[in-house]
Amino acid sequence: MSKTVLTPAAVLITGASSGIGEALAREYAGPGRFLALSGRHQERLKDVANACRGFGADVEAKVVDVADRDAMARWIKAVDAKHPLDLVIANAGISSGSGGRGESETQARDIFAVNLAGVLNTIWPAITPMRERGTGQIAIVSSVAAFRGLPGAPAYAASKAAVKNYGEGLRGWLAADGIGVSVICPGFVHTRMTEKNTYPMPFLMDANKAARIIRKGVERDKPRIAFPWPTYILAWLAGALPPGWTDAVYNRLPKKD
Repeated sequence: MSKTVLTPAAVLITGASSGIGEALAREYAGPGRFLALSGRHQERLKDVANACRGFGADVEAKVVDVADRDAMARWIKAVDAKHPLDLVIANAGISSGSGGRGESETQARDIFAVNLAGVLNTIWPAITPMRERGTGQIAIVSSVAAFRGLPGAPAYAASKAAVKNYGEGLRGWLAADGIGVSVICPGFVHTRMTEKNTYPMPFLMDANKAARIIRKGVERDKPRIAFPWPTYILAWLAGALPPGWTDAVYNRLPKKD
């Protein structure tokens, strides 16, 4: 029987200096809770940490590159030794515009380093101690972009598809160890990343609302937390249809600047 912790006392969140990660940090902040937060921007991360302390949480914040496997392992192992982690949210992710000229090799490699390798670097140092304790939760932030390759953002969509499938596989594998795994597939959420988009973003959602949806889904140990529903349904349908039917539509979609 699963020993999944649905009311975590110790939570680790990557990408917490802005966007969904920042909103999640604030959502989970409260008396009696320990938060381990990482991000790329020191001052913004410091502000988020201070805000969470203001809500009563005990907070440790560290600037660390999720693509650095050794640095992530050292940090997470040190955190877990002091505060056994109940929930790890692998949220950090990047996108990259092509200015309509197509994605470069460097952009593609950078995206995979953060969005795919960064997820592995976040969850694996926590999985081993969670398995030993027989309890814990992993939440992986993917995207509705995971359901179909996007000509305007091929590496982003592919990286999100990879972590979606990986998380869904991990859920079945780790269930016997009492560990829950949820895959989060947001649509457009108002963040610094999406503020750069110059094209229409249907059903754009506030980051704080997204964080509430995610928390409720994780507390229920949902396998997939996808929102908003209209975007999710359209993305799922596009992925289910033969590519030949959808190529013409997707090839006309605007590219990220």
